[in-house]
Amino acid sequence: MEKELSALFEKIRNVASKSRFSPAFSEEGKVLSVGDGIVQISGLRSAKLYELIRMDNGDEGIVFDLYRESIGVVLLTQRSNIRAGEPAFKTGLIASVVTGDGLLGRVVDALGNPIDGGPPIEDGLPYPVERKAPLLIQRDFVTTPLYTGIKVIDSMLSIGRGQRELIIGDPSTGKTSIAVDTVINQKNSDVISVYAAIGQKASSVLKITEEVKKYGDISKAVFVVAEASDPVGQQYIAPYSATAIAEFFLEKGKDVLIIYDDLTKHAKAYRSLSLLLRRPPGREAYPGDIFYIHSRLLERSAKLHQKYGGGSITALPIVETQQGRISSYIPTNLISITDGQIYLDTGLFNKGIRPAVDVGKSVSRIGGKAQITAMKVVAERLKIDYSRFTEVEVFTRFGAHVEEETAKLIRRGERMREILKQPRFQPFSVQEEFLSLLVLETGVLDELDLDAVNASSAGITANIMMAFPEIISRIVSEGEINPKDMDRLREFIYAQKRP
Repeated sequence: MEKELSALFEKIRNVASKSRFSPAFSEEGKVLSVGDGIVQISGLRSAKLYELIRMDNGDEGIVFDLYRESIGVVLLTQRSNIRAGEPAFKTGLIASVVTGDGLLGRVVDALGNPIDGGPPIEDGLPYPVERKAPLLIQRDFVTTPLYTGIKVIDSMLSIGRGQRELIIGDPSTGKTSIAVDTVINQKNSDVISVYAAIGQKASSVLKITEEVKKYGDISKAVFVVAEASDPVGQQYIAPYSATAIAEFFLEKGKDVLIIYDDLTKHAKAYRSLSLLLRRPPGREAYPGDIFYIHSRLLERSAKLHQKYGGGSITALPIVETQQGRISSYIPTNLISITDGQIYLDTGLFNKGIRPAVDVGKSVSRIGGKAQITAMKVVAERLKIDYSRFTEVEVFTRFGAHVEEETAKLIRRGERMREILKQPRFQPFSVQEEFLSLLVLETGVLDELDLDAVNASSAGITANIMMAFPEIISRIVSEGEINPKDMDRLREFIYAQKRP
């Protein structure tokens, strides 16, 4: 039968080649069953994994399961009811999202359709949502910093362009706040931001876009949204669509920051799909390939060699823990995939220490390789000193007598903590971060009351920037500072100390 059909199609092609018309073939199948966003279809024996299937009513879905007599399709849209017995058609296409410069400043769904009430996207290019990660030979070393504007991160947990740094913590500890502040800080850089909101409430997404609009530059950001009320298929595909949009800019040689908020909800969406497709459950009812869906997503973030455009995608995936259990299934998977993690602690958050970054449990595996020389000089011992302070601070809670050296370390650590506290929507420039840490290092703040530390540091920093514009300019443009200039800055800071 198949040979007879092939011969018939060949005859049609021969006739069509001699006419003005081109034939188009569409293989037709039949819906066997439908429920909870899953459609079982028979008759499409040549369908491929992740191929786009179009229903008779216009709905679309992607192939997830291939059986001998049927295929399992996950719906991406659900405009109207689909009934058993209705036809379904093979498209021969992989699910794609519209990309292009016209997406900048827009809010789109997981399929690239605008949902912000603006005009349609014109001159967009379709990019497949599933693409291979860059080859090892195409990649370059991560050496250029990506500044978050958050002092505790830029100094002790520096992030490089092309890195994948996990943001992890319990609910309501400030994970999204760090991500949004990082996007806001890119208003003065050449970095394009892509924000993937997965399974979020519409009100939360609106709040994020309004914050970026008010404090940052929304014309340099794209928001890909799959709300909690959207089909589970869209929630699953959203981070891949966002990455495809980021890859459009990557291939133009640009640096891109991509936020996945959050991959816990993405994993739950995939678990729901897998259970509905009757795949065997594993640990915590997740399917066996849950690691693979995140690894193949995050491997697409990379720094490319100049021969391949020189662009980069920096990923900040967010994952949620319960009661600080970072050893649970999805967090451990993501920790093993990424290049480090920023851990947010509930205890620190409740004490009013914001951002609530637990420096002891946080790490950046790129670290100083993506720091400018000036920042390395002042931040070299910062993490060690801060960790020592948190260890000995416990003694002060019980009124225990401590040695003079320990008391000095605690006093310095308390002022260090005050300097590293930072309100939202107030990102610091790299020169402000450098100078505030230099002021701390000199010890001129050690005798001040804690309430006066930040105001005094800000005043000294402003005076330095007015007195030494040439040094500050060199730090910004070259990232370098020589010992002579460092001595001049230290002498000036000592002179600012109150008698």
